[in-house]
Amino acid sequence: MRIIVTGGAGFIGSHIASALIEERHHVLVLDDLSTGTAANIPASAEFAKADIRDADAVGKIFDDFKPDAVTHQAAQTSVAVSTREPIRDAEINIIGSLNIIHQSIRHRVERFVFASTGGAIYGEVPEGELAAIDWTPVPLSPYACSKFAIESYLRSFDRNLGIRYTILRYANVYGPRQDPHGEAGVVAIFIDRLLNQRPIQINARKVEGDPGCIRDYVYVDDVVRANLVALRGEVKVPILNVCTGIATATMRLAQVIEDALGCHGEVRFAGRRSGDVEYSVLQANEAGLLAPMMPLERGIRETVQWFRSSSASRA
Repeated sequence: MRIIVTGGAGFIGSHIASALIEERHHVLVLDDLSTGTAANIPASAEFAKADIRDADAVGKIFDDFKPDAVTHQAAQTSVAVSTREPIRDAEINIIGSLNIIHQSIRHRVERFVFASTGGAIYGEVPEGELAAIDWTPVPLSPYACSKFAIESYLRSFDRNLGIRYTILRYANVYGPRQDPHGEAGVVAIFIDRLLNQRPIQINARKVEGDPGCIRDYVYVDDVVRANLVALRGEVKVPILNVCTGIATATMRLAQVIEDALGCHGEVRFAGRRSGDVEYSVLQANEAGLLAPMMPLERGIRETVQWFRSSSASRA
């Protein structure tokens, strides 16, 4: 198939692009390189540098490439940034996404995959429970609102215009190539800071000094598999939670990372971050498609190994 991967120079998108090429698909990466890097783009992929907010540029790329399928990963991904800059968040995540969807409908793509958020869209999950896809979303940040808006647009377009789509609600994704210098991606941030002997910060779940928010951490290879099965049309429901269903506090995550690094760093505590939910753990649906999922300890070891080798290659 001819497949466009938006955000394909970024963390998740570049892994998807590489996996699609391994399956012998013809891949075009559409990315503005604002957060992704050219080094992440597979050598055999086509590349179009464009901002998804630029409707004319997006239309020309689709006209030239004529895709059979699209996996839409490009996004503004930080909850904190969305809270500070909600208009920018909406311009990228809503207007930009609508440009991609419009062209996908116009070109009658066989399959459209949308990277949504399970970590933010459900709002606060009651302690000890798992958020299922039939829960009513309660988006508490502009980022979550923008993702839920596009889910709603897709349902509307499917009914009125016809678009075969799959929504993938990611839990908190981590793994090699994650950017340690942004505001999203606590695993990458912690590894980078500990490798450079700098303190790490635990943002409070409720009060400063507690073990931090509870999250469901999913390894990037499992996210890639979800995209591949969705693009093959093997997901028989419109929405798939991509998750482990395992609750991990930020402090526990830090300990797992320290164990993988073989070191102990300075830990500082801070108050709650605006827009953060306290507890977010998802329930897998159609779990057989993705099982078994990568255990956290092994996934962290793989990620640490990549960061170490990446640091060595820059030295």
